[in-house]
Amino acid sequence: MWIKVCGIRDRFTASRVAELDVDAIGLNFYHGSSRVVAIEEAIEISRLLPSHIDRVGVFVNHAIDDVESIANRCGLGIVQIHGDESASYLVELRRRMPQVRLIRAWRMGNDGLEGLASFLAECHNSDCPLAGCLVDAHAPGVYGGSGKTVAWEQLVREYDRVHWPPLILAGGLTATNICAAIEATHPWGVDVASGVESSPGIKDVNLVRQFLTNARGGAEQSSQS
Repeated sequence: MWIKVCGIRDRFTASRVAELDVDAIGLNFYHGSSRVVAIEEAIEISRLLPSHIDRVGVFVNHAIDDVESIANRCGLGIVQIHGDESASYLVELRRRMPQVRLIRAWRMGNDGLEGLASFLAECHNSDCPLAGCLVDAHAPGVYGGSGKTVAWEQLVREYDRVHWPPLILAGGLTATNICAAIEATHPWGVDVASGVESSPGIKDVNLVRQFLTNARGGAEQSSQS
C-alpha cells in the first residue's frame, strides 16, 4: 500500500519521517493552510529525501505557470490538485509536464461523489491519465486537513474501481482508525496529515510511526481476507 504523509514543512521533520520508509511526502504550497511550506525549504527537503520516496506537491487553485515553476524547482514527481480546478486545467498541466504524475483530490460531502464521474471521463477522453484520485472529506472553506472522515461505506458504493484511477483514501485518518478504514474501503493508497500532528501543522514522528505500522498491518490483513 502506498502511504503518504502530507504537510511536511521543514527538513528536520522530513528526514525523520523519511527514516520510517514512508512511500511519499506531501509538500503543501497552499498559503491558506497551516501546513504551507516555503518554496526554498521545499527545495531542500526534496534534495535530502531518498530517491524512492515520492515528492508530492499539493496545489489549490494555483496558476498553471506557478505549478509548473514550483514543480520544476522542487523536483516534484507528483502534482496533487486539491482545489476547484477543472479537468481542462489538468489536461494543460499534463501537456506542459508529461513527466509528472497527476493526482486529483475530490472532496466528498453529503452528495457523495456527484460530478466525479464526468470529471474523470473528461480527463480520460482528453488523454490525461491520472495516477490516482484522492478522496477527502468536504469541509466548508477548507481544502484538506480538516480532520473529518469520509463516509466510507458510501465511498465504496460509489467509487468505480474498474474505470477510475487508483483510490487514495484521506480525511480524518489516524493510527486509531486506519485499520478500520482500510478494511472498509480497500484503497490503493492512504494519505494522512492532521491525524499525525501534535498541533496544527506540527508533525509528531511517534504518531507517524504508529500510523505507518498500523496502516501496513491493516493492508496486510485486508489482502488476506
